[in-house]
Amino acid sequence: MLDKLFKSTKKLEDPAKNLNSTEFEVNNWVVSDFVVNNLVPVVSAHPFPLNELMLMTATVCRFKPELIFEWGTNIGKSARIFYEITKAFNIKSEIHSIDLPDDVFHNEHPQDNRGKMVRGLKEVTLHQADGIECSLRLIKQKSPKGKVLFFVDGDHSYESVKKELSAILQNVPDAAVLLHDTFYQSEDSKYNIGPFKAVKEVLGNYKGYELISTNMGLPGMSLVYKK
Repeated sequence: MLDKLFKSTKKLEDPAKNLNSTEFEVNNWVVSDFVVNNLVPVVSAHPFPLNELMLMTATVCRFKPELIFEWGTNIGKSARIFYEITKAFNIKSEIHSIDLPDDVFHNEHPQDNRGKMVRGLKEVTLHQADGIECSLRLIKQKSPKGKVLFFVDGDHSYESVKKELSAILQNVPDAAVLLHDTFYQSEDSKYNIGPFKAVKEVLGNYKGYELISTNMGLPGMSLVYKK
């Protein structure tokens, strides 16, 4: 059914470049073509603008994670993005999408629409649990040999981002972490800049990490990884 509803993707050239060099590098022409021609027709450019879709694609292609964890599933758009990336670039990843149980209230809980964009995809497993607790439990069970990627939706919350990023770096120090809603503007803008502050504070406590961000405007996304 999903194949009929959404445009299928094709295998593409691996955009990751200079893997033995110190800097993060991908072929942005390959990434751009994929985002415009393959990804946007499936997931649109909301809530993730083109530059954020490019960062998500570049991150997955660069690190080729064995496990991908994301929570706040909603209708499953971010999980669908990761699925499309891994499918197109032939990356073998398990994607775990975690949301709160149906009996827990949250103003963005999708209820019956939970994960509808990824239902039936064998590469994506849907869970109902606390995101950080569930993902750390699964990592312990699976003992992955490769990279682990976390996607943390900042949801405009300083407290949750600080707590979750700290827990990830403490328990999985070699993880790559994408964080959404991390754009920073001066405080007179009246934006909620809590996630940005949380990321900076956590990285002040954990040394040796690199930070790559989309800094042109809202909502903003950042990548944290160990160099």
